[in-house]
Amino acid sequence: MESPSGAVPGGIETADVDEPDRSGDRGGDRGGTTLPRQGLSKPPPILLKAGTSAAVALCLATALVHVLLVFLHVAPPNPLSRQYSRQVNAWVFPLFEQNWRLFAPDPESVNRQISARTLHTTPDGSVRVSGWFDLSGVDDSAVKHDAFPSHTAQNMLRRAWSSYLETHGGDDRPRSQRALMMQRYLTDIAADRITDRRGGTFESVQLRVITVPIAAPAEGPGPGSSAAAPKPVETRYLPWWKVTSRGN
Repeated sequence: MESPSGAVPGGIETADVDEPDRSGDRGGDRGGTTLPRQGLSKPPPILLKAGTSAAVALCLATALVHVLLVFLHVAPPNPLSRQYSRQVNAWVFPLFEQNWRLFAPDPESVNRQISARTLHTTPDGSVRVSGWFDLSGVDDSAVKHDAFPSHTAQNMLRRAWSSYLETHGGDDRPRSQRALMMQRYLTDIAADRITDRRGGTFESVQLRVITVPIAAPAEGPGPGSSAAAPKPVETRYLPWWKVTSRGN
């Protein structure tokens, strides 16, 4: 006969006792709860998605602006391109210049040797001028015997000089922002190459350009044939240009 209090015969009462689960003390692999490790939490998916969306939007905006500015550069002159010509030129030159020379190249009719020398004023006031450093010779040696010469060695100095001629003419006076930009670009090329290969301390750079015409092919013998008179060699000295002090 069971008593109302839940006692069993013999005077011993039963009680419900919650026994602690000790399986977690044996490695935590038998039904125990594994605590998360500190420092290995991943970023919330919302933040990752937002960052990716922002990066994609930035790339698309940059691409659209680039296409618009290049279009204004190559399009016929119009009020919009004239109004924003400074911004267009600042973006396009010198890295994104557009021309048709790939399809209709102009063959070179002269050879140019571009050299540079530096000027340094010592603390006692004396002026030291270095010898000429052949800038174009560095490019020639990099291209010669190279099956895949770099675009820099082939065109950087040459295009910088041709752009300088287009913007300055023969008096070496910049009359536009692009002319001033090309002057600084040419100066930086000379200063960087002298610093990398010769070293030394200097504050000014001067360029010398020797232009040697390429002789026309000789015509075959005949009564009407005549040899063209060779053109003279031209030597042009550019002004001294200030640069950021180089060397130690």
